[in-house]
Amino acid sequence: MTISVLIADDQELVRTGFKMILNAQPNIEVVGEAANGREAVVLAKKLQPDVCLFDIRMPEMDGLEATRELAGPEVKNPLAIIIVTTFDLDEYVHGALKAGACGFLLKDAGPETLFESIHAAASGEAMIAPMETIRLLSNFARSGEPTRRKPVEPLTDREEEVVLAVANGRSNAEIAEELFISTATVKTHVAHLMAKIVARNRVELAIWVHDTRRT
Repeated sequence: MTISVLIADDQELVRTGFKMILNAQPNIEVVGEAANGREAVVLAKKLQPDVCLFDIRMPEMDGLEATRELAGPEVKNPLAIIIVTTFDLDEYVHGALKAGACGFLLKDAGPETLFESIHAAASGEAMIAPMETIRLLSNFARSGEPTRRKPVEPLTDREEEVVLAVANGRSNAEIAEELFISTATVKTHVAHLMAKIVARNRVELAIWVHDTRRT
């Protein structure tokens, strides 16, 4: 299956570089590019790409607002959005994750990490593996009061193990290996966790874990 990607960055050279790198992959195709956040939202709604790569700082509408429009809490069918930036600033990245992004990458992360992120986002696993993301969630959780939001139903012991692994950036395959269960069983647990915690993706599960001081 070919993964369709939309790129949004105000620098043409950056867009061109990403496009060349991604189109060289046999199963990734760049279907559109935008120079600002407003254009990115219009194109994303029209093209419905599998994955969006958004810069944070863009004219007319920044990447955070664009992400909120396409993947925010009120969006019924959120798109998979990865924030790509040169700025490793906590407030920017945490804002992006809260806005609905399924992960973030620094622009110097390298092609292999970029490919992994796109495949993870397209498969619904979300890119929360980078230690920077985990650090950010922990830091922001510690800076405020613990959340009082409880799951719709109590979590089982196994679900507690799975959700902690998700919050620490483990993939389904890694969780399966660690807990000696099948990947299909992990997917079932993750689906149940999303329903109980009212989370739409793995990043929201991770945010909930860190906010409730489970790490």
